[in-house]
Amino acid sequence: MTGTLDILQIQEFLPHRYPFLLVDKVIEYEPRVRLLAVKNVTFNEPFFQGHFPHLPIFPGVLILEALAQATGLLAAMSDDSLGKGMTYYLAGIDNARFKKPVVPGDRLMLNITYLKNKRNIWSFDCRAEVEGELAASAQIMCAAAVD
Repeated sequence: MTGTLDILQIQEFLPHRYPFLLVDKVIEYEPRVRLLAVKNVTFNEPFFQGHFPHLPIFPGVLILEALAQATGLLAAMSDDSLGKGMTYYLAGIDNARFKKPVVPGDRLMLNITYLKNKRNIWSFDCRAEVEGELAASAQIMCAAAVD
């Protein structure tokens, strides 16, 4: 099964809300394979007032958070026994690398590839790209827990 999710459907899976929901749309996904989502970076986001106001840069930790939220979505849509009614917590980040600054006006593409899961721990290879260029990458693990 492949498909898309709008913001209302994303909110059915993720507990995050403004200003901390960092996935705007899922363009495509295939359970236990991959997910491609979008985070539109806009200047009116509150952290830009204090994160290098003279040169606004989307914080690297928020890029990782956006990737982590996208991994939670893919995990939720990959297991019929999980999904809605579960919360996915960040369990680990390995090999995080930042290659290109992300600035207001950028469309951050969140590319998530399923690696494996064991019990309630899910592992993913993650890439954040802007206009086809790598901005950040990491391997991220999330853990599922009943709400």
